[in-house]
Amino acid sequence: MRYRFAIMAALAAACTPLPALAHPHIFAEARLEIVGGPDGNVEELQNVWRFDEVFSSSVLLDFDKNTDLKLDSAELAELGETMRTSLGDYHYFTTITLDGAVIGITKPDAIHVSLQDNQLMVIFAVKPVKPIPLKGRLTFGIYDPSMYTSIDFPTDGDLIVKGAAFAKCQHKVVRPDPDEVLSQNSASLTDAFFNDPTGTDMTKLFATRMEVTC
Repeated sequence: MRYRFAIMAALAAACTPLPALAHPHIFAEARLEIVGGPDGNVEELQNVWRFDEVFSSSVLLDFDKNTDLKLDSAELAELGETMRTSLGDYHYFTTITLDGAVIGITKPDAIHVSLQDNQLMVIFAVKPVKPIPLKGRLTFGIYDPSMYTSIDFPTDGDLIVKGAAFAKCQHKVVRPDPDEVLSQNSASLTDAFFNDPTGTDMTKLFATRMEVTC
């Protein structure tokens, strides 16, 4: 339980971390809009995450302080701030690379949370820690390196670029074939990787991503 909440929202307190997390326990459908600014740099990444009903129900129980079986505005604000603080340890599951170099991101100004049709909806935007010019080869991905949380883009239209700055670039959504990844990286994808609860950056090989070439 502690690991589940730490990885997604750092709710509450100490229990023993789960031992082997080689498959997801939390599921979310995502939309990512990569915004190019008028200065020709990446401006921000706009995220929408919708979580599965089981996880959403557990969050409801933990943050429903007045036990009315719903989350009022104050409770939603507390949940959003908890996630904003805690997900920083996991870089908000965001990976940006420029010509292979990883670029960090800043903490979002706020994380907006709502509960719709018994599912938790999370909306926030992050910015690169430094200007990223739309030049060279860039990749943008949202994934959990621990594999504890599955973040899925249901269609290619849920992972897009926005802004006139991208007009000079080519872009495509890449959905790696797991069998091909395993075959091509058999030397590095070991049993230790699949049973490491701390996660490794090798999971990025399996993650859906946007590739941009300018």
